[in-house]
Amino acid sequence: MPETPLLDRYLRLTHEALERVEAAAPERSFLRGASDDFLSMARAYLSDAEHFAAAGDPERALAAVSYAHGWLDAGVRLGLLDGGDDDRRFTLFK
Repeated sequence: MPETPLLDRYLRLTHEALERVEAAAPERSFLRGASDDFLSMARAYLSDAEHFAAAGDPERALAAVSYAHGWLDAGVRLGLLDGGDDDRRFTLFK
């Protein structure tokens, strides 16, 4: 498989982001379901990205990891997920 520094960078970044982020909504709140959905979608797309990368399809892998990180980023920006004050891995509001 050819070297893919951009894909490797985004896979690493998204793994780091997923390790840091957690649901922000209280366990029994309506929004907890949305928080869990955002995390589930991010994990599923990251898994797809790793599958495509292992299969030698870096274009689809990059697309999938971008979706994964997008779910995390949007969740943090909306306040459904807590990424701390980490503006390196997430786009914060202020």
